[in-house]
Amino acid sequence: MLRILRNSIFGLVFLFGLFNAPPPAAAAYPDRPVHWLIGFAAGGPVDIVARIMAQALSDRLGQQFIVENRTGSGGNIAAAAAVNAAPDGYTLLFVAPNNAISTSLYKKLPFDFLRDTVPVASIMQLTNMLVVSNAFPAKTVQDFIDYCKANPGKISFASSGNGTSVHMSAELFKAMTKCDMIHVPYRGSAIAFPDIISNKVQLIFDNLPSALEQSRGGNVRALGVTSPQRWPGVPDVPAIAETVPGFEAVGFYGISAPKGTPSEVIEILNKAVGDALKDPKVTARLTENGGIPKPMTPAEFGKLVADETEKWKKVVEFAGVSVD
Repeated sequence: MLRILRNSIFGLVFLFGLFNAPPPAAAAYPDRPVHWLIGFAAGGPVDIVARIMAQALSDRLGQQFIVENRTGSGGNIAAAAAVNAAPDGYTLLFVAPNNAISTSLYKKLPFDFLRDTVPVASIMQLTNMLVVSNAFPAKTVQDFIDYCKANPGKISFASSGNGTSVHMSAELFKAMTKCDMIHVPYRGSAIAFPDIISNKVQLIFDNLPSALEQSRGGNVRALGVTSPQRWPGVPDVPAIAETVPGFEAVGFYGISAPKGTPSEVIEILNKAVGDALKDPKVTARLTENGGIPKPMTPAEFGKLVADETEKWKKVVEFAGVSVD
């Protein structure tokens, strides 16, 4: 009788321990590959940075981080896929200004980005760069404005899709300078560059990583950066604000996850990103691509995304653009 009672007590203690143990998925995370969705084409600036960070996270967490390019709709196809994925930490979303811009630019999105995602980590801050075809006559921002006003409606600008910072930087420039230009959206800036190089489309306000690569290679000509002052990585390129006072479009890259993702998983990912951004080899690669590493807590990154959403709403209203 005593033995039966002792066994029963042992069984109850064992069960109590099971019910109060940490969730196995969070404790073992990650125990299989993680899929990281990005909304733009391979070879573009988002893709370049995502692959640098995916390798760094794979090295630190012992599982492969797989970059998946889900292009289209200014990154909203990837965002919708992430929002609808299981909130288990095995589907993540690359977050950039397009996610903040789309909230006000697109009128019929099937999700609310701030409501339906949770912030995970900030990666870096970056600027955009205005680059033009080598066949285009303008050598400075003022040359560009003068040519544009003398040739209204005859200049076209590429973007990596409606609602991206690449698109809205140009719309802000149009609104502030009264330049009449035609928008030609692509599914990523990497796809647009062949047409810019051949002068089928004259310019792009691209994210610095790919714009810098193309300008350093002599394929296009850099006229200005969209940060309020000259950018540390390219101090020889003027800020557009030097010619157009008040002009500013500074972006960010980071990671979000579907709403409901366990806080333990978010903490693991945030720490891994923070550790990667302390690695001189990783930061050197990001810096080479024109970025400034910006580690943040999930709460700090969430506030940044919310603030950027409000900022870009004002730009969308000022520029008077929308997408149905």
